[in-house]
Amino acid sequence: MSTPQVRLYGPQYVLGETEVHHSEIADLPARAAEFRMPPKPGLWGWGTVRRAERSLESMAADSATATLRAAGADPSSVDAVVLCSTRIPGPSEVHGRFMQTFLTEAGLGDIPFYGQNMNRCVNLLAAIDTATAFVASGRHRRVLVVTTDAVADEADRMVSYALFSDAAASCLIAAEGEPGGETDAGYEVLGCATAQDRLSLDHSNEISSDLARTVNDRLLAPVGMKLGDVAGLMHANIFKPVVVMKELQAGFTQAQLYTDNITRVGHCFAADPLINLADRAAMGQIEPGRHYMLASAVAGQRIGVLLRKTHRA
Repeated sequence: MSTPQVRLYGPQYVLGETEVHHSEIADLPARAAEFRMPPKPGLWGWGTVRRAERSLESMAADSATATLRAAGADPSSVDAVVLCSTRIPGPSEVHGRFMQTFLTEAGLGDIPFYGQNMNRCVNLLAAIDTATAFVASGRHRRVLVVTTDAVADEADRMVSYALFSDAAASCLIAAEGEPGGETDAGYEVLGCATAQDRLSLDHSNEISSDLARTVNDRLLAPVGMKLGDVAGLMHANIFKPVVVMKELQAGFTQAQLYTDNITRVGHCFAADPLINLADRAAMGQIEPGRHYMLASAVAGQRIGVLLRKTHRA
């Protein structure tokens, strides 16, 4: 029995409705002083962020609907959902209602759903890895992957490594060929890889470039590629000097990075790699036949996904 070819379709996202300039973020000067950061917006990439007035499940449903539309897939064709978030509000007793609302608003039926929330800002890539394994094994044919997040308190919108936006992002992981969309030929998923150091998982530790290099090797070596063969890296939108330094240390070049969204929307929790992929595709920066990597890290963990943009038949 041959292993199904796995593809990623319809990367889409939605942002919080209210645009907030960094100068309007509560206590930003005090927070910057606390983190010993000189108040230089151009240096850090401070620009604007987005605040959501609606619920996490509503943002998730809107993004999921946009993904299915872009992929040309009917909601009834989805076999399962992997939904991730760093924080679903309330006790576990309300989680059922959360999923009920999301599934209903997204037009989905009584399908299996899986929650993924312990990987912090690599939740989405962990979910794509999980969905890819489902599809490759034949367990499910089409899996909708969704991430949705918002800051718990406005005082947390700035942290030592990023300005946060509220957002949701999604994609469809499918076994079959193109689902029928006219706007999205999809991406072949060539591999998913993760590396972790259990002794460095505490939030106080730095992001590890060593783990990034390990992930690069695990993704590229099996397909006979080098890092220079990757046309673009879709990374986290944390403060510009931090992400640039860490990714250059991991072996990437400046030309492979895309930092415009750090200023435009800031850090959208786990959604950043998919947001950057969708935006670069919309700007014509994604070329058929070329390879791209989604990757992100937290303290003690790095996850990457290697994609090849599919040629339209």
